[in-house]
Amino acid sequence: MQKDGAPLHVGGRALDILIFLAERPGEVVDKRELVKRIWADVNVDEGSLRFHVAALRKALGDTGKSARYVVNVPGRGYCFVASLAHVAPPAAQPAPISGEIAPLRSLPIQLAKMVGREEVIEKISNGLSLYRFMTVVGPGGIGKTAVAVTVGHRRSADFGGRVFFVDFGPLRDSSHIATSIASALGLTISAEDPTPALLTFLKTGPALLIFDSCEHVLDALAPLVERFVRDAPQLRVLATSRESFRSEGERIFRLFPLDCPPEREDLSVEEVLGYPAAQLFVERIAQSSGPFQLSAEEAPLVASICRRLDGIALAIELAAGRVNAYGIAGTASLLDSRFSLQWRGRRTAVPRHQTLAAALDWSYDLLPPAESATLRRLSVFAGPFAPDAAATVAAGEGLSVSETLEAIDSLVTKSLISPSGSRTLRYRLLDTTRSYAHGKLNELGETRQVARRHAEHFRDFFARAETDTSTPQPEWLSIYGAELDNVRTALNWAFGPDGDAALGIALTAVAVTLWIRLSLFAECRERAKTALAALGDTGNDRLRMQLLSALGWSLMYGEGRAREARPILETTLELADRLDDKDFRLRALWGLCIDQFNNGQFGKARALADRFANAAANSPDKTDPMLSDRLMAVALHYLGDQNGARVRIDRVNASLHVLTEKPKIFPLDLRISTQYFRARILWLQGLADQAQALAARNIDEGRANDHALTFCSVLGQAACPIAFWAGDFDAAERHGTELLEHTERHAIRLWGLWARAFNAAVAAKRGSAAAGLPLLREELNRAGDARFLPRFLPLLGELAACFGEADQVDRGLEMIGDVLARCNDRQELWYLPELIRIKGELMLRSARHAGDAEARFREAMEMAAQQGARFWELRCATSLARSIIGAGRSADALAMLEKVSGPFTEGADIADMRAARDLIAQLRT
Repeated sequence: MQKDGAPLHVGGRALDILIFLAERPGEVVDKRELVKRIWADVNVDEGSLRFHVAALRKALGDTGKSARYVVNVPGRGYCFVASLAHVAPPAAQPAPISGEIAPLRSLPIQLAKMVGREEVIEKISNGLSLYRFMTVVGPGGIGKTAVAVTVGHRRSADFGGRVFFVDFGPLRDSSHIATSIASALGLTISAEDPTPALLTFLKTGPALLIFDSCEHVLDALAPLVERFVRDAPQLRVLATSRESFRSEGERIFRLFPLDCPPEREDLSVEEVLGYPAAQLFVERIAQSSGPFQLSAEEAPLVASICRRLDGIALAIELAAGRVNAYGIAGTASLLDSRFSLQWRGRRTAVPRHQTLAAALDWSYDLLPPAESATLRRLSVFAGPFAPDAAATVAAGEGLSVSETLEAIDSLVTKSLISPSGSRTLRYRLLDTTRSYAHGKLNELGETRQVARRHAEHFRDFFARAETDTSTPQPEWLSIYGAELDNVRTALNWAFGPDGDAALGIALTAVAVTLWIRLSLFAECRERAKTALAALGDTGNDRLRMQLLSALGWSLMYGEGRAREARPILETTLELADRLDDKDFRLRALWGLCIDQFNNGQFGKARALADRFANAAANSPDKTDPMLSDRLMAVALHYLGDQNGARVRIDRVNASLHVLTEKPKIFPLDLRISTQYFRARILWLQGLADQAQALAARNIDEGRANDHALTFCSVLGQAACPIAFWAGDFDAAERHGTELLEHTERHAIRLWGLWARAFNAAVAAKRGSAAAGLPLLREELNRAGDARFLPRFLPLLGELAACFGEADQVDRGLEMIGDVLARCNDRQELWYLPELIRIKGELMLRSARHAGDAEARFREAMEMAAQQGARFWELRCATSLARSIIGAGRSADALAMLEKVSGPFTEGADIADMRAARDLIAQLRT
């Protein structure tokens, strides 16, 4: 053994100790482990170990305070701190070429390929030309070290090979910072203070110092770096840290996670592999398992894995290493367990990068008590959270609100909390950090008290949301909708084995507003059922009324299960009357009225609309009389009084400004839903241009509003039927396809059933009726009892017409007879003129019934005129004209068509107007 070319005499035991420590450079080796390794099965005490270590340090020259080779870590063990160089035999060393840069003695080998970081590396490389001190800041495992090493290799020539890498990760004693730097530079410095000698070396020419993993030694390292940069003009420093130095002249470069594929169901393999996080995942699979090709079925799973790992490079690499054993689907499922924090990575990685838990332990162990407590408590949040929510939930048990906010600021600086959101400040924990911190919360037995504060906060928060009627809908959803996942988390805890059911009931009651406004009726239904079951029969009547109202609305609007909704809403009305609660009385009456609409009982619906009007008449809330007009307009529309409906709906339209002042918490957006009913009424009145323009605006408003159930109605109540009646089947197909996709995305079952049947009707109209008939019949059968809802009535009429066109006249007549009987029984009169016209067309195809067709057409025309439905009147007149032309009464047909079509001032391009014009032109020649 030699030192500086001279023989070094070291005893056998001391040499064994040196070899063992040198095999694990930078790592503190426990004393007991050293004893076991060196003396095997011989029992010796620690005194023997201290003796041989002292002899070794004396031989190496470690006699002063600044050890250069072996460091004693009190209470733990010993650490070899000098840099190592593996020297090959002299014969293997090629002769240096003139001008060749000397090999980098301390810089680690760079990765063969850096995925998704080329732009970052280029920016930092260029930045070193402008700034003398740069810090790459980011959370653990994000790739700071790999980026810094790659930059070092890329800029090596600019510094004549003088690029030095110092890993402070293993260092626990900040008094050894200078000696660690000296060791990396290959310097032997025996002075008490190595700094002057270091500066002497650094002043000799250009140099780049890369300081890695600095976060735990910042207090001592920051002033030293400032001095280096100030006194060595040709020096550049590139540091990596989980927080910045906050030093003079420092330029911070924050390293963000790798871009991940978005949350979208239809992502192709090519789209997924267009994102660096997925590229890294697939590349690491190939490295560990051999050639790999991502399939279309696996692509969404890879996208999900990358998102859930927040684009953290280390996490993605560790997950990719599991694929060989578990497959992609299995690896994705394992992410739900804390076991994933223990997945091991490359054996050659430094210990703190071998598992996610180790990376997080490294950061967590450096935190002062206030910050570690705050981090643990914030793990109860699901997704982003607001500063006030964080302070409320994390404070307590000796930690004040101000101390909590200060701790949060520090945790943001240390990259353990990320700012989230651009318009309003919110924070979030990366999923891996959250899982780790929640494990710590459980280990310390703090989960229940923190989860309770979390649930109490959101109970109070949504109690305010329920009464917040001054905030416009989009802003309201931005503020309160962002907390949906936190509500779910709080409720899951409250109704869990260690929770508080009473708190869960109260939170459910105030969160109803959120579910209703987000059209999450299925979730509202299940949460209300859970709360009602926990409330029992002896609970608070007001809470029961609130929960029953929510359950009734969610059953009716989300599922259309009227038989279940009606008794629930009737009980709600009884409780509202008993408690003299005007608001819930009106909610119950509205729900019961809509229930009768859905069942086609329009006479009963009008009676309930009258009751609603009486209850709203003296209300100080100006929106209540407007709601009364809205209900009555719908009732009159379906009862076949289009003129009366128009008066009411125009009155509502003129009062919509009231909703700007006081938005109404409602299953539908009242402004937008008013417009689609206006469009329907305008269409039936023969004002086609106004109706189409209003429907088009309504679609734009519905998309912008982003209220799921309302947009279903925008498309289904007006846009789809108006395009269909206009004969614009391209538009009808577009709207129907969009509606179906929208219902599938938001799980709105009833409108989804209708959209499928409507699309089948469009297909039948555009192609062969005989070919389209089976599909339309199948979709209507699939709808089950829902086909008796008013919205399905035109589709039943189209099915009967298709039977006729497919030469199944008797089946068509049978069906139309059943539908007409249903309409007369339920006073469902708005579509009656069209049904009678379709019956007349079917009769014309039947030798037995052809003689009765004219009577049916005249009956339909008369009824349409009485209803103020000029569109139906025009369509019936055209059918009647065609039938009497065949009987040689062309003059009568012409006179009748001119009389009916003459008053039309709009809709020149709709199919029925074109048909009437063509027929008139034919009759005039």
